[in-house]
Formats: sequence, C-alpha cells, structure tokens
Amino acid sequence: MRRAIELAKKGGGYVHPNPLVGCVVVNNGEIIAEGYHEKYGEYHAERNALLRCQSETKGASLYVTLEPCCHYGKTPPCTEIIIEKGIKKVFVGILDPNPLVAGKGVKILQDAGIEVEVGLCEDEIRELNKVFLKYITTKHPYVIMKTAMTLDGKIAAFTGDSRWVTNEQSRKLVHELRSEMAAVIVGIGTVLADDPMLNVRLEGNPHQPIRIVVDSKLRMPIDSQLVKTAKEYRTIVANTVISSDRRESRPERSESFCQRQKNLQQLNEISPFRSASVEMTKKMRTLESLGVEIIECQSNKNHVNINDLMSKLGAMGIDSLLLEGGGTLNAAFLEAGCVDEVWAFIAPKIIGGEGAKTPVSGNGIEKMSNAIQLQNIDIQNINGDILIKGKICSRE
Repeated sequence: MRRAIELAKKGGGYVHPNPLVGCVVVNNGEIIAEGYHEKYGEYHAERNALLRCQSETKGASLYVTLEPCCHYGKTPPCTEIIIEKGIKKVFVGILDPNPLVAGKGVKILQDAGIEVEVGLCEDEIRELNKVFLKYITTKHPYVIMKTAMTLDGKIAAFTGDSRWVTNEQSRKLVHELRSEMAAVIVGIGTVLADDPMLNVRLEGNPHQPIRIVVDSKLRMPIDSQLVKTAKEYRTIVANTVISSDRRESRPERSESFCQRQKNLQQLNEISPFRSASVEMTKKMRTLESLGVEIIECQSNKNHVNINDLMSKLGAMGIDSLLLEGGGTLNAAFLEAGCVDEVWAFIAPKIIGGEGAKTPVSGNGIEKMSNAIQLQNIDIQNINGDILIKGKICSRE
C-alpha cells in the first residue's frame, strides 16, 4: 500500500479535481503490475495497472489507495475490470466519499465473491488526498495560505521592495507547491506592486496552475504580465464591478456576453454611475479579448465576497488554491474561514519599519485567546529559512 501511495503522488497537479490514486497488483508474493491515475479524463489507477500487466492476474491481490469506482464517467468502472481479471482479494486504503461510490464499489466486489479489506495506511492516504476529500464533500477548494516573512514579521521593506525575502531553495519549494495546486490566487495589490507571472518555473514540463486575481474594482493593468500571457496561461479575474450593491437595480444577468452588454446599457441609462459603468464595461471587454476570464462575485463591503468566490471557483472544478496574497487578501480569507492550511516561510533577516507590510492585515483579533491557531505542526529548516506548516484549527 505504501508503494501505491508513492505511485499516486506522481499524479500531483495533473488529475484535478480527481483524487490521487495508486495501485499495485501482487501474485505469489511478487508485484506483477503497477499503475496510477496519471491525468484527468484518462484511465484510473486500477485499469492502468491491469491493462499493462503481462502476467496472470487470476487469484492475485490488488492494493489501491482509494475505493474502486463503480460508475461510468469519463472512463469505465474499475470494479468491472477487477472482476474480469479474476482478482481474488482487494486491499483498499480508504473509502471514496463521492456519493456515486461511497461504499458501493466495495459491495459490488464483495457480491462478485472478491474479498475486500478496507483501512490500510488510512492516515497517510487522507493526507495525500486532503484536497479531494474537502472538495468532493463541500465543493469548495482546499486553500493553502503561503507567506514569506523576515524574522521581524515583514513581507517587504517600507519602500515596498520584497525581492527576495527567502532564499532560492525556499522559492523552488514554492514553485513545486504551485505545480501541485489547481490554481494560485493573489489580490490586485500584489499585481500592482510586483507585476508577477505566477507561473511555475521548474525544469521539464510542470503543471501550470490557473492564475486568479481578486480585483474588486477591475484595476487590472492591461500591460501587466498576467494579461500579456493570459492566452498562454489560464487567467481569471474576480470582481464586483457588475455585481455590486447596484445589483438589485439592474436586469437579470444572462450568460451571453452580448446580452450582458445590453443589460448594462439599460442600467447605465437609469444609473448615476453611468460613466464609471461604461468605462468598466469597456475594460472588461478589453480584458476578455486578451484572454482573461471575468467572474462576477457578490460584494462584501465593496470587496469580493470570499465565500461566494469559493463557491464559484468550486463550481468551475477548481479544487485547490495556493493563496499567495498580501496582508489584505490573507486577512479576508482568514476572516471568511476559508484557509485550510498555512505554509509560513521565515527568513533569518531583520528589516524593521513601522510601515512595512506584514503577512496578515485587516482589523485583527482583539484578544490573544481568540487567535487563529494551527495544529499538526511540521517545522523544516530550508537552508537557513524556517518553514512552519500546519492545519487551521476548527473554530467551532
């Protein structure tokens, strides 16, 4: 099963929003086949292993990290080929919480006379598939908040200079993390200050995450690197320009862009914000022509409502986010209860500055006893930088 876990990891970044699954087939004490889910839309781990097997599978045992699927989707059910190949016993790491499976796969195998054992390496597999397990049950992305700060808690000098807070090895680790996530998300402040690319710069052909910018008032510069490369790397801008507190006075939105423009024209004719709305509509049209996708979110005090954004991204099949924002966006995600895990890099540097920015701004928490706390802490030394990783404790 631990070998199956190692195989499953190879699918990192390529199977979103599916789970990471590995499979090992054993007969007479020898491994005769291996496989893993390699890419979304392609065969699952069990089918990959069994189709590539050159040895006799009748009477063999099969080890798989997640319960075999039993429904037709983009690929046929894995339960079918397990039965067809004469597998005698199946070891399952964890059950699949997907309502289409959820124990049904195990029952089908048992009804076919196959012995099934569930619960091997369960903790490791749940950690491996933390993204899938949250997404399949909530339809909201799993969010990792990554910060990089100096020893005195600054993410940039008082001048705004932030290159580089951490060392090269830490930055490489961040790129590896990006390559495993469905998307990376920042606020418009980060875009205006740093003009980032937000792509993965590693050797080979790594998975490139979707790039998302939270930009309530659509201030995205047309000449920014993100816009210039939007046709190469999928780029989304979330705003409240259309769906602001004027939503009630405008006609119902249509999925058609042309209809949206007609609706906006009707709104402008009766709205005191006519010139601003026309300007924003023109900006939106320009961004879309350059390859940028625009999503309209509910407003929370004139800012993008983070929970509404999570629902919309989840509906788009985006199962995980690497939050690389500044203090404002980090605070908004934390206040909304949308952060699942934190990666905090701390560099052995001191820069001071009363006005220098910190990883989390916002209004802050009044009492230390109410602080957001982490659990399952892991601490690593990254060539002098310290990385602290932990899961957000439930505040219920």
